[in-house]
Amino acid sequence: MKPNPILEEVWRVKDELAREAGHDIHRLCENTRQWAAEHPHPGPVVRNAEELRQLVAAKERQRAATSAMALNDKPPRQP
Repeated sequence: MKPNPILEEVWRVKDELAREAGHDIHRLCENTRQWAAEHPHPGPVVRNAEELRQLVAAKERQRAATSAMALNDKPPRQP
């Protein structure tokens, strides 16, 4: 099987967090909740694939509108 460095890193972090919590799932969850409270997420929370599609579509519409405005600008008039 080919090594997957991303999965290996996830497993390493999981093992480290479990060790810090003394391999107690309740303490691990409490540590995770505490960390989340101290580090609030700055962006939107996406709960499912449909919300992600809507968010991406809205960003694409915004980007297209911004590009269209740049293309519609007239050059400055020369005196």
